[in-house]
Amino acid sequence: MSTTLKIGLFGIGLEAYWEQFEGLEKRLSGYVDVVAGRLKTFGAEVVNLGLIDTPGKAFDAGHRFRSEDVDLIFLYVTTYALSSTVLPVVKRAKVPVIVLNLAPEAAIDYEWFNKLNDRTRMTGEWLAYCSACPVPEIASVFKRSGIPFYQVTGMLHNDPEAWKEIEEWIASAKVANMMYHNNLGVMGNYYSGMLDIYSNFTLHCAVLGGHIEIIEVDELSFIRGQVGAQEIKDKLKVFGEVFDVQPDCSAFELERAARTSVALDQLVSKYQLGSMAYYHKGTGNPQNKDTMSSVILGNSLLTANGVPVAGEYEIKNAQAMKIMDSFEAGGSFTEYYAMDFNDDVVLMGHDGPGHLAIAEGKIKVKPLQVYHGKVGNGLSVEMTVRYGAVTLLSVVETMDGKLLFLVAEAESVPGPILEIGNTNSRYRFPVGARKFVEQWNVHGPAHHCAVGIGHIASKIKKLGELLGVETVQVC
Repeated sequence: MSTTLKIGLFGIGLEAYWEQFEGLEKRLSGYVDVVAGRLKTFGAEVVNLGLIDTPGKAFDAGHRFRSEDVDLIFLYVTTYALSSTVLPVVKRAKVPVIVLNLAPEAAIDYEWFNKLNDRTRMTGEWLAYCSACPVPEIASVFKRSGIPFYQVTGMLHNDPEAWKEIEEWIASAKVANMMYHNNLGVMGNYYSGMLDIYSNFTLHCAVLGGHIEIIEVDELSFIRGQVGAQEIKDKLKVFGEVFDVQPDCSAFELERAARTSVALDQLVSKYQLGSMAYYHKGTGNPQNKDTMSSVILGNSLLTANGVPVAGEYEIKNAQAMKIMDSFEAGGSFTEYYAMDFNDDVVLMGHDGPGHLAIAEGKIKVKPLQVYHGKVGNGLSVEMTVRYGAVTLLSVVETMDGKLLFLVAEAESVPGPILEIGNTNSRYRFPVGARKFVEQWNVHGPAHHCAVGIGHIASKIKKLGELLGVETVQVC
């Protein structure tokens, strides 16, 4: 499922000013239009209601935003205005609100201003720069009304910092929207005894939204049995284009993986999945064993194409991977492997699918004679996450029945890895390897997390604010 992000925008002013100060209303309306134009460049549909300057218009605006189904409201404070022109809008719309306190310029030209020799005109000019004045009043009313709100303070023009904040709020609202409409497929069962990964499905739907579709492995095996020779041939061509297939990969194993990959594509299409978590031993049923021991390449392709797939039935991590991927940062399945105290890095990776789009070079495909801790054997992928800035995200279920976002920013650095046919990277943390693992562990995450490229902790924090999820950043 998908839907376009809708943003509501309105400015506020005081109707009494318009007759007193010539041109002020038109000038402030123009500022609102400037904001609308900039918001559109961030890839959202904007419902711009212009200046709201009376309580009556405020009630109408609230109904309009509600009927338009906006996901987020930007309130542009253009000048002093009564809080009675704000509360009815936000209270009725019932979506998060960002207060934009944006002055038209960095400062008033005091010398020019004081030479106007027309106090009425001077007051009108002052009011055009008066955006900061009513923000405390608005904040007071929001706090007393139990309405959460967020602020961006800066300038309308020539202020990259302020507009970066605004862009991040929109990016985070997009991700919240994607998660709300996401279909998460869960196929198979938990890895027996991994108590940390067991999840509360209802909690996830209540907080993050979306739908969880429970899928039988038998269905994937059935679909796999219907795959034709040409479909396998076409998928093998894709494998050759996107993977670095090692010479010791047999044609038999490649065809087995290709057949399963085609079946996975059809399963995802049938249920319109946007993410998936899976695990199944496959014992006692040869068809299911054949299926589940040949999913890694197909799941890696899905992960790289907007359908992140987490192994070991790790629902929380499938959610974390989807969040990272929705931020266009990737989102690959990972866990601690080992620590390198000589280089002060943590080795992290996992067996199973990797995210091709964030790999350092092509992903290698290697045959494994055994899947450690799991049934069967077959092809696996080996990759390193692209060198440079990375962010780790864990979706944590807390003891008091809530979700928490646990975040860390780090660097993926070159160096030797374990060439064992798994994803594997070296990460250096600003607090050092020792402090990172201790500070990370103290919050009780599962042993899996998602890794993506870039430092995006500030975006994840904003997503947490929009969803009502606490965010903890350890570094």
